Amino acid sequence: MPRWLRRGSSIEIKTRGELEAMREAGLVVARTLVLVTEAAKPGVTTMELDELAEQTIREAGAVPSFLGYHGFPASICASVNEQIVHGIPSVSQTLTDGDLLSVDCGAILNGWHGDSAVTIAVGDIADADRKLSAATEAAMWAGVDAVRPGARLTDISFAVESAALRAGEADGLDYGMVVEYGGHGIGSEMHMDPFLPNVGKPGKGPALEVGMALAVEPMLTGGSGETVELEDGWTVVTADGSRSSHWEHTVAVTEDGPWVLTAPESA
Repeated sequence: MPRWLRRGSSIEIKTRGELEAMREAGLVVARTLVLVTEAAKPGVTTMELDELAEQTIREAGAVPSFLGYHGFPASICASVNEQIVHGIPSVSQTLTDGDLLSVDCGAILNGWHGDSAVTIAVGDIADADRKLSAATEAAMWAGVDAVRPGARLTDISFAVESAALRAGEADGLDYGMVVEYGGHGIGSEMHMDPFLPNVGKPGKGPALEVGMALAVEPMLTGGSGETVELEDGWTVVTADGSRSSHWEHTVAVTEDGPWVLTAPESA
C-alpha cells in the first residue's frame, strides 16, 4: 500500500517563514556540495570529502542530517560508480580518474532540514557516464517543474520517468530506473510522508498544497535498475555492476510554482 494511503498519515504544511528557514538549511547544503564537488579529484579519499562536508556544515551553525541517522556513520553518502546510494565514506576509498561519484548531503539548521545530491565527474569520465548523469539531472528537473499547487503526487513521478525515457531515446541508451528508492516529504524531519516514487502514472496520490516540501531524487543506471544491498547494511549497488547516477533537490510548493530550497545562491 502506498504510504500516502496509510491510515493516519499526513503531509506537513509549512508557513512561508518556515519555508524560508528551510531555505537557509538548503543553502548550507548547497554550499557544502559546491565545495565537495571542487575537492573531488583523483587521489582524494571519500573520507576526506566527508570531513570537508562536516566542517562546512558545522561552521555554518548547522548539524549534518546523516551523521548518526539510524546509525549511519558519516555526514555524506559517497557512492562511487556501481554504488547507487548510501555509500559510506572511507579512508581506503581513493577516487581515481574516470570515477562517477554521487554525493548526498543533508543539514539541519534551527530544526529544519535541507537534502540534496549531485553526481560528480572525477577527472575525465566516459561519454556514456556523462550522458547518464545528464539524463538523471534532467529527470530531476522535470520532476521539480511538476511541484505545483493542485498537481497530484504522481504527476512528479510521471515527469521524472518520462524525462528519463526521453533522455535514453535521445542518447540511444537504455537507462535503468531504480524504483526501490525515491523522493520524500521533508521539513521538520529529513524523511517524512509522502514517499515519492520515481515512476508512475499521473493523477494519483495527494494533491500538492502550498507549504508542502518534497525531495525529488531520481537514480538511473547504465544497465538494469535492479539493486543489491551490501553486507555493511547501507551501500546499495547495481545488481549488474553498471554505473549509477543520483541527483536530488529539496523543493517547496508555492503559489508561484516550485521553489528549489537547495539551489546554490547563484542559481
